[in-house]
Amino acid sequence: MGFLGYAASFEQFHPNDMLRWARLAEDNGFRGVMASDHFHPWVPSQGHSAFVWAWLGALGVQTSLRFGTGVTPPGYRYHPAIIAQAAATLEAMFPGRFYLGLGAGEALNEHIVGAYWPEAPVRLERLAESIEIIQQLFTGKVVKYRSQHFNVESAKLYTLPPSPPPIYVATAGPIQAYRTGKMTDGLITVGASDEKLKMLIERFERGAREAGKDPSKLAKILQIKISFADSEEAAVEQAMREWPNGGMAFPKGDIRNPEDFEAMAKLVRPEHFKNRVLMSPDLDEHVAHIQHFIDLGFHEIYVHNVGRNQDEFITAYGKHVVPKLKWPASE
Repeated sequence: MGFLGYAASFEQFHPNDMLRWARLAEDNGFRGVMASDHFHPWVPSQGHSAFVWAWLGALGVQTSLRFGTGVTPPGYRYHPAIIAQAAATLEAMFPGRFYLGLGAGEALNEHIVGAYWPEAPVRLERLAESIEIIQQLFTGKVVKYRSQHFNVESAKLYTLPPSPPPIYVATAGPIQAYRTGKMTDGLITVGASDEKLKMLIERFERGAREAGKDPSKLAKILQIKISFADSEEAAVEQAMREWPNGGMAFPKGDIRNPEDFEAMAKLVRPEHFKNRVLMSPDLDEHVAHIQHFIDLGFHEIYVHNVGRNQDEFITAYGKHVVPKLKWPASE
């Protein structure tokens, strides 16, 4: 059976506040946390960029929720061997609760190491090689790996969980969706048109079947953005102020600095959030919005309220949204 999860926005909030909200979310029926892995916020006014891997251990102790990264880009700030070590440690400490969410990365966070920021096809190559390295290290064997992008020399993980954590990959296009189905345990994507989401699921399932896997056993995970407030006008104003990047309907992977996004934010208008951020005070509308994605086939849906009113959002969802969602029974 699927569940609703809480999206912890490290771009916006202090980690201590997010721990408190995660506990509140658990008390209100949320069953998981997806935590963003950023070095910079999107715009300076968002104000935070704490180190998510330090926080995840505290989250594991203070809640019983399922949790993971949404998402970590291997191969720039972190060598994939280090990600494998971190992921194995968390799964060893909290068996069955951690998942490793991976993605191709964005210049906003990854350019800081001073290396050349590659074009999108190279980023996907690096991601595929990183997944291979991480999966090999999860076996507990000595790994030697040489490829176009990475070297690993006689590396072995000694602290291992009973079984490896699942690897899920952020996917936005048909090629990567297919690769994700072939290589990993699940797909992560964001709210989009029905046509695009159905295409991504179809390509993901095709890749899984070609790899000899049962697609129904793999995770299909969605993160959605909402702006919940007392009125529609307040919800729109909140999205414009707190999450202007949500109205930027263009590829953002090559933009390097929060100040550049801040300049672009001046061009964002409320209509640009259509189909990208649900802006509404009507909780029945929120139920219908989420139920639609459940009916499309997503097993876990993580909700990011872009406003500062996290307590209000969590308690309102606990009373009026979580109990009304209808998830398919487990097969």
